[in-house]
Amino acid sequence: MRELREQPLDPVAEQEVIDSIEEVYFSTDSFDMVQYELEKLPPELNLQELEQYRDTLKRQQAAVSKKVADLILEKQPAYVKELERVTALQTNLQLAAVICTNARRQLGVAKEGFTEACLGLLANQRRRQLLTGLLQSLRTIKTLQRTDVRLSEMLEEEDYPGAIQLCLECQKAASTFKHYSCIRSTHTHAHTSEQLDVALSKTCKHFDVVHYTKVQRAYSLLGKTQMAMDQLHMHFTQAIHNTVFQVVLGYVELCAGNADTKFQKMQYKDLCTHITLDSYIPCLTDLCKALWEVMLSYHCTMQWHEEHDKQETPPGNVQCSDESLVDRSYVKKKLEHGLTRIWQVGFICSAVAHQFFRCVLILSRLLRTCGEEFCDSKSEVLQESIKRQSVNYFKHYHRARLEELRMFLENETWELCPVKSNFNISQLHEFKFLGQCRSPSVSPSKLASSGAVPGLELGLFQQYLQEGNPFEMHMEQKEEESEDVLASNGYESDELEKSVYQEYDSDSDVPDELKQDYVDENTGDAPLKSISQETIRSKKRSDYNLNKANQPILTNTTLNVIRLLGKYMQMMNILKPIAFDVIHCVSQLFDYYLYAVYTFFGCNDTYEASGLGLISSRLRSTLNRIQESLIDVETAEGAVVHGPPEERKEKVPSPHLSQLVNLSNSSALFGLAQRVVATESLVFLAEQFEALQSHLDSMMPPAKKPFLQQFYSQTVSTASELRKPIYWIVAAKALDYEQMLLLMAGVKWDIREIMSQHNIYVDVLLKEFEQFHQRLADVSRHVRIPLPVSNVLWEHCIRLANRTLVEGYANVKKCSNEGRALMQLDFQQFLMKLEKLTDLRPIPDKEFVETYIKAYYLTENDMEQFIKNHREYSMKQLANLVNVCLGSHINKKARQKLLAAIDDIDRPKR
Repeated sequence: MRELREQPLDPVAEQEVIDSIEEVYFSTDSFDMVQYELEKLPPELNLQELEQYRDTLKRQQAAVSKKVADLILEKQPAYVKELERVTALQTNLQLAAVICTNARRQLGVAKEGFTEACLGLLANQRRRQLLTGLLQSLRTIKTLQRTDVRLSEMLEEEDYPGAIQLCLECQKAASTFKHYSCIRSTHTHAHTSEQLDVALSKTCKHFDVVHYTKVQRAYSLLGKTQMAMDQLHMHFTQAIHNTVFQVVLGYVELCAGNADTKFQKMQYKDLCTHITLDSYIPCLTDLCKALWEVMLSYHCTMQWHEEHDKQETPPGNVQCSDESLVDRSYVKKKLEHGLTRIWQVGFICSAVAHQFFRCVLILSRLLRTCGEEFCDSKSEVLQESIKRQSVNYFKHYHRARLEELRMFLENETWELCPVKSNFNISQLHEFKFLGQCRSPSVSPSKLASSGAVPGLELGLFQQYLQEGNPFEMHMEQKEEESEDVLASNGYESDELEKSVYQEYDSDSDVPDELKQDYVDENTGDAPLKSISQETIRSKKRSDYNLNKANQPILTNTTLNVIRLLGKYMQMMNILKPIAFDVIHCVSQLFDYYLYAVYTFFGCNDTYEASGLGLISSRLRSTLNRIQESLIDVETAEGAVVHGPPEERKEKVPSPHLSQLVNLSNSSALFGLAQRVVATESLVFLAEQFEALQSHLDSMMPPAKKPFLQQFYSQTVSTASELRKPIYWIVAAKALDYEQMLLLMAGVKWDIREIMSQHNIYVDVLLKEFEQFHQRLADVSRHVRIPLPVSNVLWEHCIRLANRTLVEGYANVKKCSNEGRALMQLDFQQFLMKLEKLTDLRPIPDKEFVETYIKAYYLTENDMEQFIKNHREYSMKQLANLVNVCLGSHINKKARQKLLAAIDDIDRPKR
């Protein structure tokens, strides 16, 4: 660098080097040039390039250093001149210092001339000090006279140590100023002790560290620490009795209304017998809340004393006073003995009421956990009682829920339940336990026995030490269940609702919420920003899912079944021994919902006989199993029902579709909106079951796990298969296929010239498809039609149309080669126009039609092989090929042979 600076440079070249320096080097003082240069390095380093770049930086640095040195030399004369000015200023300042010294000397002489005045000031100061002392005494006397007022104020402010200290100071001051006749003795000690006892009782329900610290300091000043602990235990016991009695009394009086019964004079056990059925759960919940508050206060009290003892323990081997050791030992033993006593008192008070509650399993579990953490009590009596009663209770509960589900289904109008697009079952309060059970509370006893490090897993007392109540959690979640899942009118916002019907070609009007919420159904990923407009236009044809956010399709009944599933899983989570019985009932809920959707929208013998395999053998066996095991097939005409009464008691009557649901309106595609909501809500329910399979499997006993696997493989997985029979009914009615046959019957096929124009029936059929496409779009404005649904609908309609074409061609009596060419022209025209309406590829049954048309060109031998290989065609269609195509080319014997082959194929079907 020194060599570079010393080398002579051309000023122009030097300036060019300085100008080549990047501007960022002149930005701020905080600029890190090393970091900057390191970040500029390429991924692959080249030593030669790095050395060249280093030389460039060195040249730039040398140019800057030389430029700075030149500037310094240029300013040298000005620097010398300014230095001379500073020297002159220093001389003037020295002269000023001499002047100041002389002035101070003169002032000292003047000060010595005023000695008498100074002595007078000292005398006055002495008198002032005497008067100040007198004033202080007078103020102390005045304060003693106002001690009662101040003491009351301090007690109201809960400054108990200050109040005790004030009493002690008053006694000391009274003895100091007793020579004044105005001093009289005060008697405030008894009143202060009474207020201290009241303050101590307040800590039993709502523990406050500051408040309790003040009370303990006050008792320590009085020397009554042991007496304070005795009083505290008495207050805790009294607080439990009073609290639970007031809770039950409040519910009893609320249930009794204006009945003139003296409930306040009853015993607690007798008072519990007046609790009504509707008040059982709220009453027990409030009892548990109250008991929790008292136990938490006791736990905090013990924690305070433990921390207080650690803070007061002197370091090293310094011994505490005997009195302090005795007080600490007494307090520790008293608190430890009080743990079991407080829990027994509180548990007895709650258990008396618990005999009325057979469904409060979560509260019972929390109560057991509290007892285990509080005093290491297993609560065996409570557990055995809950287990015994739950088995009987659950049977009646499930029967009532099935009847309730039937009522829901029979009154369901199959309208969309407007939930948010990000709806998930974990948002429902019935499934909150899934998150909690992943990190279960561990009692202090378990931590000690397992050697776990305290603090890694928090117990109930650590979780709710600052705020909250574990028994209050479930009630709060029930109140908030509609807060996060429901949307307004099925849309996330009004702007979104206004924009969903805009043209897809212009997505500038689409709000950001819609762009963010739209995800691909197959991958779950957001669409790429580089998606072309052509892609959006192409998706417009058959994907009716773009005009609404991807919110789940479900009904109020679906939501109710999901909530029941959550409640049942909670019971399984708490009562593992009856897990299999609960899962069996869970399967019945899903079975009944699936059976109802099928009987409402998919049960139609006319279309089931189409021979297209709309209902798989697995789905058919599942429906038969549900009908035999769960459905009570009694009729309104009073048909005799066979079977034992106990078996019929486990069954549920078949539900009936609500009269408010109209499935015959052609403009609404024969209830397509209701069918979509019903079918896709079932698919959504099946998806939730799939998501919970691992959790249900973990609850099942090993010997019963095959039942769960069979339920998922044979029932849950068949939910999506209901789409075919349900949407087939819509497809069969949406287009006028009979009109197509009539139009095709009027076409002349024995023409003698090649036609260049297709027949009119093709345009009519395409017009039907265009109207179907428009009606699908109209329905999608109210209910989102997922892509799998639209694909099934289009597949059914196209399949029916193609089979109608084949049926129409099979009705032809005479056909020439030119007529067969016209058939191909018509079908190609139909395919070309149809592909513009739908993205479904390949076109269903395209080969079915093409193969049939090409069969017109077959010879006798080829026709016989064709008949054997293509059994998908009906006997009539195959016979038409023989009669029309080969009729004039073969003799009667050959024709009879082919017709006999057709009859042999059709005989096994009959």
